[in-house]
Amino acid sequence: METLVATVLIVVVFMVASMVLNSVFVGNASRNDDEVRQELMKLQYLHDHDKLVVPYYDELGLWSLEVKKETGKSVDQMIFSAVHNETAKEISFTVLDE
Repeated sequence: METLVATVLIVVVFMVASMVLNSVFVGNASRNDDEVRQELMKLQYLHDHDKLVVPYYDELGLWSLEVKKETGKSVDQMIFSAVHNETAKEISFTVLDE
């Protein structure tokens, strides 16, 4: 009888541990935006070397990429941004346009 109880407890512990690890991995994968950040840096490099036509729009998986130019009173800026289509998470940075 004790063997059966111990076996059931071990199975339950491993099931709970498996569900916790699965939740951690899914959460980490959904927050991973390294590929998008790398693509934005690539677009900045292309712009710096006059290889990018602005305005620029593209899709990368579930991300919408956009590069646009904003002109102010005294300075022009390039805005590099990416928006996740499902979570509305946004990554953006601004660079002075020379």
